[in-house]
Amino acid sequence: MLFPLPLRVACSLLAWLALYAWFCHRYKRRNYEWSCRLVTLTHGILATCLSAYIGFIDGPWPMSHPGSPNTTLQVHVLCLSLGYFLFDLCWCVYFQTEGALMLAHHLVSILGITASLALGESATEVNAVIFGSEITNPLLQARWFLKEMGCYHSLTGDVVDFFFVVLFTGVRIGVGAWLMYCELASPKPRWYIKLGGVIMYAVSWVFMVSICRFARRKSMKKYHAWRSRRSDEIYLKTNGHLKNH
Repeated sequence: MLFPLPLRVACSLLAWLALYAWFCHRYKRRNYEWSCRLVTLTHGILATCLSAYIGFIDGPWPMSHPGSPNTTLQVHVLCLSLGYFLFDLCWCVYFQTEGALMLAHHLVSILGITASLALGESATEVNAVIFGSEITNPLLQARWFLKEMGCYHSLTGDVVDFFFVVLFTGVRIGVGAWLMYCELASPKPRWYIKLGGVIMYAVSWVFMVSICRFARRKSMKKYHAWRSRRSDEIYLKTNGHLKNH
């Protein structure tokens, strides 16, 4: 017999809290954000793998079946993610670590998941949104951990940034546009589910603008650093070797 949805969400929230408490105990010398980031990383990997399995293997396909009834596995994943978003929202509000945009992202995610669970439908596209949102999350957390350990300004940091920008652009913006079109074109999903999808896609674009600015700044820094090194090499090669006339 399945437990009621509120109880399953409460169990998920308690599980994330317990994991956070364990990380805090395990990494006593680190700050609280270190432990929270580990929880976020864990959820990102779990949510990406589970939502990918649902979308690509278990089905139904979100592009062709938006608004379809929820499956048991979809409900499990939504409860798991809802508990996490509740935990992370409370943590961010308490420690005041995030801006209004990230808090809005979490609130829309919580409302969207809750609506899907309450209606018993549209988990197909909500899971697809979770997949698109979380697939870049491990790279984002890896970037933060590299900075904390002083290893960000390295080849590893460049690789992480490159794949983060590529995945964000390709999945959240590119595939996200396709999903939003299918969602809006289908008569099945409720209007507020469609509205939530539009808001999530708009939030992705706001993030995308910031990412483009970051990528431009980093590229220019890399280019100027390369030009400076190149000039130094040319100077070293030619200094003291003037041609005889």
